[in-house]
Amino acid sequence: MSLVNVTDLTVEFGSLRAVDGLSFTLEQGAALALVGESGSGKSTVASALLGLHRGTGARVAGTVEVAGTDVADASDDELRRLRGAKAAMVFQDPLSSLDPYYAIGDQIAEVYRVHTRASRRAARARAVEVLDRVGIPDAARRSRSRPHEFSGGMRQRALIAMALSCEPDLLIADEPTTALDVTVQAQILDLLHTLREETGMGLLLVTHDVGVAAESVDDVLVMRHGRAVERGPVAAVLAAPSEAYTRELLDAVPRVDARRAQHQVSSVSEAAESGESGEVVVEATGLRREFGRGKRAFAAVDGVSLTIRRGETLGIVGESGSGKTTLGRMLVGLLQPTAGEVRHDGHARVGVDPAVQMVFQDPVSSLNPRRTVGESIADPLRARGERDERHIRGRVRELLERVGLEAAHHDRYPHEFSGGQRQRVGIARALAADPRVIVCDEPVSALDVTTQAQVVALLGELQRELGLALVFVAHDLAVVRQVSDRVAVMRRGRIVESGPADEVYDNPRDPYTKQLLAAVPALDPEAAARRRTARREPAVT
Repeated sequence: MSLVNVTDLTVEFGSLRAVDGLSFTLEQGAALALVGESGSGKSTVASALLGLHRGTGARVAGTVEVAGTDVADASDDELRRLRGAKAAMVFQDPLSSLDPYYAIGDQIAEVYRVHTRASRRAARARAVEVLDRVGIPDAARRSRSRPHEFSGGMRQRALIAMALSCEPDLLIADEPTTALDVTVQAQILDLLHTLREETGMGLLLVTHDVGVAAESVDDVLVMRHGRAVERGPVAAVLAAPSEAYTRELLDAVPRVDARRAQHQVSSVSEAAESGESGEVVVEATGLRREFGRGKRAFAAVDGVSLTIRRGETLGIVGESGSGKTTLGRMLVGLLQPTAGEVRHDGHARVGVDPAVQMVFQDPVSSLNPRRTVGESIADPLRARGERDERHIRGRVRELLERVGLEAAHHDRYPHEFSGGQRQRVGIARALAADPRVIVCDEPVSALDVTTQAQVVALLGELQRELGLALVFVAHDLAVVRQVSDRVAVMRRGRIVESGPADEVYDNPRDPYTKQLLAAVPALDPEAAARRRTARREPAVT
């Protein structure tokens, strides 16, 4: 009997059919990736395997069997026994999955006690054991820490530990690495691979990242509009996809080994004759930013100097905690440096300069949910003294159309837009101030590959039309190479390597840069296996 057997699964929310007649199987010990764009139905399928749609108003039809349990016919008690004991799920956002008030170890122990009726002491010991198993250092001590005391990667490891505590037959991982930098992502994927080898559990991986699928699974099922488009061994599907949609997905994946398109390079050359001779619009000298006081003080950015020229894109890469976002906020003026200075057009600046705008990572949290997107885009116009409401509304509509939205979207609210559309709203708001420089802080990290490609193309088009300088802050090295003329690599608050993008990527000098590049997912499963072996060698300290 298959570990998972799904036959003609259909899930409807009101008039929306999120999953439409999907069928697939997963054998014990095998790994399958559900791949597709946002809205393709991947996460809806994952939730259906655990009966999570029960009681939500969703209409579910078809047959779902997991570890011998018919999910539709199972009682509530049978579903509770299935969840955690036989099949466990790791969600995308560990912060929303962990209780902020309780220690990590206590939360894992509670899950273990619910399913095994073990004593408190045995459950605590089990929590420490599984935390150690997933690579949490000093597990006994760290088990007493609360979620906010863990990094993003450690929180994801803690969720995996919780899932493993009852030794399930199936692990469902829903976008487990989306918000993680490349090195931590590689560690999580390596961990999942190792756990599969050691325990023989099956893995269902939900992801929009084709590279992540290549690193992690045996088979891939490509979804679109709730239906299966293509399924097969991951190597065969990625090497020679038979369906046009699969080819479109692969074409949209940025490649870390591909040079920037020649037409992009040429357009930048027209704006700035070369990377060294263009007009300097922003210059940072000796920037340092400390947080905390006394013995607790630390420097998030330490002695960074750089220049940004008209019409060029400077990519800034590094792991979480390297100081990228802090540097970007100082360039905009949202943070004041502890030492050093930022000069805009040759003049030292204190505070926010309208000529330097920012596009934030999460458009949901950067847009007021109680205001229409038109009102949010109009804020920079009003801030600089515009008072003619007819003119403001007309300008906002122009900006909406400029970023590929409709003028009629003016009176809609953020929740009525997709993630990619909300990011376009953020770009329109930045453009409203007529900036010379836009700092983009992880602008595509939460988007699927096709939406990423659309937003990146939009930024490039706006740059060429308006002569904008872009600072592109990201942990995705492939995206950064696709968009950047020059790249600066940050580690522990310092720039360890910088130069023309092709030079840095093709001939990295610093060991840390080499380590970052080695962690980027490979679309070739055989290459992914070789990289996984290489990553087991001692890391840069």
